[in-house]
Amino acid sequence: MGLDLNSDLGEGFGAWSMGEDTAMLDIVTSANIACGFHAGDPSIMRRTCMTAVEKGVRIGAHIGYRDLAGFGRRAMAVPPTELRDETLYQIGALDGFARAAGDRVRYVKPHGALYHAAAADAALADAVVGALRDYDPALVLLGPAGTHLEKSALAAGTPFVSEGFADRGYTAAGGLAARGTPGAVLDTDMAVAQAVSLAETGTVRVAHGGATVAVSPDSICVHGDTPTAVGMARRIRAALEDAGIAVASFT
Repeated sequence: MGLDLNSDLGEGFGAWSMGEDTAMLDIVTSANIACGFHAGDPSIMRRTCMTAVEKGVRIGAHIGYRDLAGFGRRAMAVPPTELRDETLYQIGALDGFARAAGDRVRYVKPHGALYHAAAADAALADAVVGALRDYDPALVLLGPAGTHLEKSALAAGTPFVSEGFADRGYTAAGGLAARGTPGAVLDTDMAVAQAVSLAETGTVRVAHGGATVAVSPDSICVHGDTPTAVGMARRIRAALEDAGIAVASFT
């Protein structure tokens, strides 16, 4: 298995657009497509799935809190039973468009505040994993290694793929530095260097100080919601391939 390169896509809504999805789908191997809760709408979901299938990119359900106004980045007190239902709802919605395009949803990745909350809370992680198993036990969960998401997936027999971030700074504990803090979002040169480090050594330098932390991902994410995302992703893929690292989807 090669190293996967993923991106969060389909994150517009109505007349509001975000990112250059078509260009990004020429570069990445897996597309985390918004399912209508934190971003996305039916037409965007259909269009993004169709383009992904045309370009041979694997489709993942990018589930989130029901928070269009906050882009899914605000903490929300959603009970685990409700979260399980909302996760199942989002997977099913995107899978309908994926199947209409000629493929299917192959994995699930939480977004934003849900990503961090489920990583830290066993009950929320169990709810997410439970929804995956309700829908299709073969679905893969993409998320941060060493967290409750990984533990819940492994306990349930759900395939798990660990994720690292090229364009985000890390803390000494191995988590992502909070957005808005110095070093939390990396520029293109730094992101390229970090992606190669993740692939070759499984480590990154923390955002504050010179220490390194182990991450060892099987998939590297480049966020699609920055103005430089396409150029950054293109340079990252080229740098990985120049380093002799095969770039291929995990499903």
